[in-house]
Amino acid sequence: MQYKITAPISPIKGKIKLPASKSISNRVLIINALSYSPFPIHNLSDSNDTKVMLDVLNSNTNQFDVGAAGTAMRFLTAYLSKIVGQWEITGTERMKQRPIGILVDALNNLGAKIEYIEKEGYPPLRIWGSRFKGKTIELDGSVSSQFITALLLIAPYVEEGLTIKLKNKVTSASYIRLTLNLMEKFGVHSNWEKNEVRIEEQNYLPIDYTVEGDWSGASYLYQLVALSEGAELEVDGLQLPSLQGDAAIANWFEEFGIVTNPVGSGLKLLNPLAKSPKNLTLNFVENPDVAQTMATLCVAKKVSFHFSGLETLKIKETDRIKALQDELAKFGAQIVEPQHGELKWDGQLEDIEHESAPTIATYKDHRMALAFAPMALTGTPVIIDDPMVVTKSYPSFWKDLSNLGFTIEKLTG
Repeated sequence: MQYKITAPISPIKGKIKLPASKSISNRVLIINALSYSPFPIHNLSDSNDTKVMLDVLNSNTNQFDVGAAGTAMRFLTAYLSKIVGQWEITGTERMKQRPIGILVDALNNLGAKIEYIEKEGYPPLRIWGSRFKGKTIELDGSVSSQFITALLLIAPYVEEGLTIKLKNKVTSASYIRLTLNLMEKFGVHSNWEKNEVRIEEQNYLPIDYTVEGDWSGASYLYQLVALSEGAELEVDGLQLPSLQGDAAIANWFEEFGIVTNPVGSGLKLLNPLAKSPKNLTLNFVENPDVAQTMATLCVAKKVSFHFSGLETLKIKETDRIKALQDELAKFGAQIVEPQHGELKWDGQLEDIEHESAPTIATYKDHRMALAFAPMALTGTPVIIDDPMVVTKSYPSFWKDLSNLGFTIEKLTG
């Protein structure tokens, strides 16, 4: 199935209820389960990733399929290793290609018993719930922060506590801070000094908790506003200040003339002027999930860019570096990779034979669909392959676009 996206002629105006943060939802679900909380979590994300977490945590079986939910695979691997019983966890074929050995090795080093059912270093896994003995473990800080978060979430229940020493450059540090801040709200104290995070043995305290709106999802709304001069969009549920590192985009989009004002229970995004920087240099080491947003926006606005801090993009739902290069080439943009973790574009669009509506492959990656749909605002409709992949993080995205005046035409083969 495909969707053909055609943009409205008039400036975007309206109000959107932003989905809840799946990053916060998934962390709080694990914390809630470990604390045996009697309280519900309010405003949980309705994303596929969060639904998978809920299904597993509420299941009465010992075999779980998390599909394409990488966060669930990592967080649940650590969680199940602390829960009495024998468990098996698997996912899609792509999930079986995403490495998990770093996390498994760390857990086994603490006393876990985890085996690989198929390929060494990759899901599916067989897990026996075990008792953990605290020690200092070393992890490469440049790997996915989800490995580190998975360990931090169970650290309070490690006998004598846990110290994690991070080597090399720490990527996605904002997600580690998010984890520690959430743990603090549930009564668990931590100490992060230089490259060491220390958590003593202690217990989570059950609390009544409401999840805030998702700033990663908000990036696509900012992108829409930046591509529509005169736009006014109220985003309900979006908060500043925020626990989420991706809230940094509020400052980033100022370079594109976007004004962010508090209003009611959210924020109002305004684009009073047609403004763009000549060149954009950004480091995504703490914000890798918005890299696709900024790359597509720059091509749409013909803004040359040099992005760094993208080391983890190749091990996401797809190789996002190659996916961006391949799909932005359909608009005439030749994106280069000067070195590992970087993307660069000179701002020049090659004279290519354009399709009447470029067809964007999404590679089973929700962020490809979410970031490329706003390209319709350049004046050319776009066709999105496998559009329902957005349900992984933003299930109401197409409905929201339709409410803002976009025409969403369903195409079938």
